Amino acid sequence: MTENRDDAPLHADAPRGVRIPAGWTGSVTEIDPRSTPGFDGDKAAGRQRLVELDDQLDDLQERLFADGRAGAADRSVLLVLQGMDTSGKGGIIRHVVGAMDPQGVDITAFKAPTDEEKKHDFLWRIRPHVPRPGQIGVFDRSHYEDVLIHRVHGWADEDEIQRRYGAIEAFERELVARGTVVVKVMLHISYAEQGERLMERLERPDKHWKFNPGDVDERAHWPAYMEAYDRALAATSTEQAPWHVIPADRKWYARIAVQQLLLDALRTIDPQWPAADFDVEEQIARLRATMD
Repeated sequence: MTENRDDAPLHADAPRGVRIPAGWTGSVTEIDPRSTPGFDGDKAAGRQRLVELDDQLDDLQERLFADGRAGAADRSVLLVLQGMDTSGKGGIIRHVVGAMDPQGVDITAFKAPTDEEKKHDFLWRIRPHVPRPGQIGVFDRSHYEDVLIHRVHGWADEDEIQRRYGAIEAFERELVARGTVVVKVMLHISYAEQGERLMERLERPDKHWKFNPGDVDERAHWPAYMEAYDRALAATSTEQAPWHVIPADRKWYARIAVQQLLLDALRTIDPQWPAADFDVEEQIARLRATMD
């Protein structure tokens, strides 16, 4: 189920994880969290690739941002990051998103809703954070929490969960229609790998701030979370806004896969440097006159 695209000539079979087709009937548990679909190299090669493509990502993002600042662009990108605790969302933001100009990136981490947010429909708190033209928006967790943890803990009944699936699909269809490329990523780690990462947080004083005792409680619900992901992906992966399951036990692979998906999104938009709205030669002459 990996996807090849002609707009990535350097890597025809590039790392993109596993694209989930519309109408999917599989399970995320069938995807090996240690696999590296689309990439045959080792960790060192993956790290080298990440560095080599940083400049391309930065250039394309700067073009998009410049286009937006000039008022010439109506396009944007939304990266949705989902995954179990310790799946590497923060690492993606630091090592992949961090390669881009922060002026053109808007990162939102969605925590538990506030009392005010609970008074409204679940998408109410999401809408103000969708990217503006020329921007790349990043959701660290997202509107999908309302069909994942809410299903697992029974905070919403089945009818409400189904309604939310429909609302999400309509919301994302609206985003695509107004020019946003939606990139949805599930960072897929194994139960064992999560245990190791949580233990590291406990054993290292510099990681204690990352640990939440509730993370251990949530491990008891692992099978229910996997089922919730299966259902959410099946209900909301569309041709216009597909899900990609990224095997994430190997952090380096997850990073190059998300990097590739962002490159794909920006190449689809193909942003161009905005044309000058002034006479360049005239301004050169004026400037030279001040330098004599």
